[in-house]
Amino acid sequence: MNTLYSDLLQRFGTELAFLPDKPEETPESTLRALWHTASGSPRSAEAAMQGSLPELDAGGESRLDALVQKRLAGVPLAHLTQRQRFVDMEMLAGPGALVPRRETELLARAAIDLAREIASRQAGVRVVDVCTGSGNVALAIAQHVPTARVFAADLSEDAVELARRNAEHLGLQSRATFSAGDLLAPFDTAEFHQTVDLLTCNPPYISSAKVEHMHGEISQHEPHLAFDGGPFGVAILMRLLQDAPRFLRPGGALAFEVGLGQGPAMAKRLEKVAGVTQVRPLADAHNAIRALVARF
Repeated sequence: MNTLYSDLLQRFGTELAFLPDKPEETPESTLRALWHTASGSPRSAEAAMQGSLPELDAGGESRLDALVQKRLAGVPLAHLTQRQRFVDMEMLAGPGALVPRRETELLARAAIDLAREIASRQAGVRVVDVCTGSGNVALAIAQHVPTARVFAADLSEDAVELARRNAEHLGLQSRATFSAGDLLAPFDTAEFHQTVDLLTCNPPYISSAKVEHMHGEISQHEPHLAFDGGPFGVAILMRLLQDAPRFLRPGGALAFEVGLGQGPAMAKRLEKVAGVTQVRPLADAHNAIRALVARF
């Protein structure tokens, strides 16, 4: 590899802080992703690790230098490449919505399994995904369960716009519809009451006081709406538990992500929700509960 690559790789290794919630980002994957972006063929950090790097002309090297300076200044990699891998989808990314995290794949894969199980028993699956952000969980379900019809919403108009672009980017716009609105409000009609097979949510769950003290890469560049879960971090979660029974049909399921340390208490609250017949916690590789599934 040429001197430019070696020099930049060393700079990333010594000057750049890598966040634990983005384990796919390393000095090498970051440089390769920016290199591809500078060449005009943007890739996520994961996708950039595959194949060889293109040659850069003088213009490409100039673009790469600008990208490197922005990354070292704290701009998220996915904002620079406008790409982020989630499950097995190469998604569009940007400042309008939270950059999808690897930890949320736990929720997404559980939701895919639930939707497949439901699809094995009936002709179609009605899915509602709230706090959808860039649409990552909603689109993962649509991608992997052909009979699923997914309806998703987010409070942020910017997030909804990005989610719609992702649906088109992935060719899923005919089976995934995105609306702007507060939690389940866009679906609070007779059409959805007691008719939803699967309800999913990756809510904000950081306490308000902690949001401003998060790493600058997050607090200065990603939307606060995606993190701020109220004074105790569970305001949205509590509303979700209160509203979910109105939408889920008997035999349906609720699946949602929780913050680190919130799992045990939220599982106990979930067990008391009207209509819940079973609660299943989902633990990550460190045995921390990061998602919950309830059957109705």
